[in-house]
Amino acid sequence: MYVAFAGGVGGAKLAHGLSRILPPDRLTIAVNTGDDFDHLGYRICPDLDTVMYTLAGIANPETGWGIRDETWAFMDRQERDGGATWFRLGDKDLETHAARLAMLRDGRTLSAATAELSARHGIAHRIVPASDDPVRTHVATTDEGTLPFQDYFVRLHCAPEVLGFSFDGADAAAPAPALVDALDSRELEAVVLCPSNPYVSIGPILAIPEIRARLEKRTRPCVSVSPIVGGKALKGPAAKMMRELGLDPSAATVAEFYRGLVDGFVLDRTDAALEDDVRQFVPHVLIADTVMTSDDDRARLAGEVVAFAESLAG
Repeated sequence: MYVAFAGGVGGAKLAHGLSRILPPDRLTIAVNTGDDFDHLGYRICPDLDTVMYTLAGIANPETGWGIRDETWAFMDRQERDGGATWFRLGDKDLETHAARLAMLRDGRTLSAATAELSARHGIAHRIVPASDDPVRTHVATTDEGTLPFQDYFVRLHCAPEVLGFSFDGADAAAPAPALVDALDSRELEAVVLCPSNPYVSIGPILAIPEIRARLEKRTRPCVSVSPIVGGKALKGPAAKMMRELGLDPSAATVAEFYRGLVDGFVLDRTDAALEDDVRQFVPHVLIADTVMTSDDDRARLAGEVVAFAESLAG
């Protein structure tokens, strides 16, 4: 059993790659919920939906999120009537949010709703929220104060300078039951931290005390894939955040963030010169082509990550 922690487009791509090489009973994908929020009466779960749409093969190939060939009649009506349009909900995407809302109102957990939505999309692999309890990411900024994540990320296009992050509700949150079962399973083979933003995609998951404690006490390997290549984030604001926090935007900085939690680090060939720097924080390094531009790239990288984890298991 592999447990993959994922959030954002990069995380969804590797999760998809893992799903192509591992059967459903050997993979659980635990997804960040710090981005979740309520909007226009719906519960929006951006990272869960990105992972789900990606595994279902319907993600928008141009953005990596949302659904391909989307239509926008709902948002056009919102704009005409003066409604909120800064966070755009496509017509196809809206069906997901409506179905999720109905299930949550019926008393079902977010885990149960996610399982049902995944099944509707023909996904056999298990996708679970990191927690069924609310965990909400807030971004402290120099000029806009503390912002809910989506206000920072979408409404303000990541423009404000970042001072730090907080994860409201994390201290009291429990891991999703299926995630606990996977991490505690005798069949656990390894944990993979996908190439997601360490601060706002993986960070909210690690902020849940029981999850972090399980990683610290693990007896199986934990491997991380760098989301930073050549000093840049392939998607999202991770490199910008690092600079504003006074950190070098590099794979070595990501390795330092995960120090004590991971045994192996996957470094892109572009950054091979940083291998010794990374080894200061993570004992084992794999150099690989980590940029995923096709489904075959995703499966290839996933295979290399699994082989790396197996080599660390001894």
